[in-house]
Amino acid sequence: MGEQGDQGGDSRTGRARAVTIAHADAAGVARAAAAIREGRLVAMPTETVYGVAADATNAEAVARIYAAKGRPRFNPLIAHVPDLAAALELADLPPAAQALAQAFWPGPLTLVAPRRSGCTVASLATAGLDSIAVRAPAHPVAQALLQACGRPLAAPSANRSGHVSPTRAAHAEADLGAHLALTLDGGPCAVGLESTIVGFFGAAPVLLRPGGLARAAIEALVGPLAAPESGSIQAPGQLASHYAPRARLRLDAIAPEEGETYLAFGPGGPAGADNLSARGDLVEAAARLFDLLRKIDAREVAAIAVAPIPAEGLGEAIRDRLARAAAPR
Repeated sequence: MGEQGDQGGDSRTGRARAVTIAHADAAGVARAAAAIREGRLVAMPTETVYGVAADATNAEAVARIYAAKGRPRFNPLIAHVPDLAAALELADLPPAAQALAQAFWPGPLTLVAPRRSGCTVASLATAGLDSIAVRAPAHPVAQALLQACGRPLAAPSANRSGHVSPTRAAHAEADLGAHLALTLDGGPCAVGLESTIVGFFGAAPVLLRPGGLARAAIEALVGPLAAPESGSIQAPGQLASHYAPRARLRLDAIAPEEGETYLAFGPGGPAGADNLSARGDLVEAAARLFDLLRKIDAREVAAIAVAPIPAEGLGEAIRDRLARAAAPR
């Protein structure tokens, strides 16, 4: 197994730690699973973003996630499972939720429903709520790690709370390396946006967070999605300020103003500007969004002007992330 070494700190021991990005082969997965069973944190790839994974049934391990990220403890975590059968051991999923799981799992869709009696996930992971968020990720490395661990994994994005989400192993190490036993390198994330979250609390399903699965695909199966309650946190990704680079963002910008770096979309952008998708492809734009925000931010620019993004399809989720990234901090 190949690794990249550097020196960081171990959050539990205070000792120097060799920064480790491990190949996501069988040996790397076995090592990661052993670390998780010991209550330690591992960065794992999913098709959406890299997650900082821990044993969701171990309250101390879950607490390490919150501490490493600096995440508010009222913000719940998603329990990752291999399939629908495993999800049904944790959540009372109504028929409509099960239909979505059968159609789109494994994939970029999270379902929120009442906790099942006897659910083994630590209450800290659900922020003390009576509901639980569950997802079956599509990435083969995430699936291999879930199978090797034999338990649900809490795995929010592997970045400092509020910062740009990680879509490469190096992003996870840069943000949380000092807290990780290791990072499994599964390559760049194919979707690049967090999962879509749909809640089942009453008569109509609720779109709690737009994400890597477009609204239209979900509504084709379960009908119109209701809006979430204002001011309540029922799922991850609902904080007003989130996903933010250090630079200020100005959205729906036709052209950059003085002192701004431009993030274009579609053909005809300024020469030399970074472009989410020169051909105007929203799937490509979603996959590149966080990576480009990190690359531009690394240049220590003061402000980023972002081109208009259409609101249809994955554009709804892209606009959601940009609006939260541009919100007052």
